[in-house]
Amino acid sequence: MQRSNLGNTDVEPRETLPFSQACENNKGAILAVLKTVLASSAHVLEVGSGTGQHSVYFAPYLPHLQWQTSDLDSNHKTIQAWHNAYPSTNLSLPLSLDLAKSDLPVSVSQPLPYDAIFTANTLHIITWPLVERLFTLAGGTLPLCGKLIVYGPFNEKGRYTSDSNAQFDQLLQQRNAGSAIRDKEAVIALADSHYLTLIATHAMPANNQLLVFEKVAT
Repeated sequence: MQRSNLGNTDVEPRETLPFSQACENNKGAILAVLKTVLASSAHVLEVGSGTGQHSVYFAPYLPHLQWQTSDLDSNHKTIQAWHNAYPSTNLSLPLSLDLAKSDLPVSVSQPLPYDAIFTANTLHIITWPLVERLFTLAGGTLPLCGKLIVYGPFNEKGRYTSDSNAQFDQLLQQRNAGSAIRDKEAVIALADSHYLTLIATHAMPANNQLLVFEKVAT
């Protein structure tokens, strides 16, 4: 069933659309934080939009800002399909982004620079050098007081926070030797090196966390 995204509280996927359960998990809890963290933001870049499910869910609840999606070119068709099914006037079609090869993409349709960057379920999938690249780009792109918001599982003091995360980490590394749940302390230290200071940590269901960083210097 297709619905207008405006005011839609439960975006339901059409059977014909590619579907990611990871995108559906905790989307309500994430949105509750975004409503506060992004209250003063005008232009958000989503890094690694995946299927596009997060973007079509979040955008109509944040009508004061423009939500710019981005990902590898191979994922654009899927993102566009979700946008076509659930359009929002403040939702932008994906821009090309390959952290291994390119800088953060520039929107040609939105003159305002990005004042926030959001990424979900990416740090444990991409390799650590690409995590470093993401923080380098975020630190160099965001203005003073700009926000970097990261969602996913994290280790605490080098230890898994749950048995399920330990099992998930083993699965990740079996699929790709460069994937792994990251140590939160290492991520915070990396952020600090790019003038991004952790200002809030929000516990999410199923042993996930939402980390909010703020640009404190240029």
